[in-house]
Amino acid sequence: MAPDTAPTVPATPTAPALRLRPWTEDDIPAIVEAHRDPVLRRWLRHPVTTYADAARMVRARRADAEAGAGYSFAILQVEPGRADQLVGSVSVRGLTPVAVAAEVGYWVAAAARGRGVAPRSVDAIAAWTLAQPRQRPLERLELLHSIGNHASCRVAEKTGFRLSAILPPLPPDFPDDGHLHIRPLS
Repeated sequence: MAPDTAPTVPATPTAPALRLRPWTEDDIPAIVEAHRDPVLRRWLRHPVTTYADAARMVRARRADAEAGAGYSFAILQVEPGRADQLVGSVSVRGLTPVAVAAEVGYWVAAAARGRGVAPRSVDAIAAWTLAQPRQRPLERLELLHSIGNHASCRVAEKTGFRLSAILPPLPPDFPDDGHLHIRPLS
């Protein structure tokens, strides 16, 4: 797969364009700032608290991409005459050569919530993933979230992921009951 061919999401009448691109070290300050939000921290498995944490995250995402196991993109809001602004993250993981399912994940910075960033980015990463050459075609995409994260449930529904199961907690990384949403690809 080629992360350098990351998708763009066209502007809508009510929302600016989005550009997805691999994370870079230049994103570290914006990552730390976004992760200061208590709502974001509540739902993330591994919130970032320091610049060192953010640097490890960027390196880990790059290593995943180099191994072909997953791709994580910064979501940038693109508006004419303004510098691109980091508004979130979207990723797809579990892309082993024989995998039949991959997991989609995302987060959106507080200032960008409620503007369709998550659903538009999830749709874009799903389409991008399907367009990449694979040894074995994916049969489905999965989206997992804590059962109390109602915003993520709405994103799943808007993007064609149907509730498939309620999962028990798996501490320490997933301490709450979870929803497993499935988006069939065939």
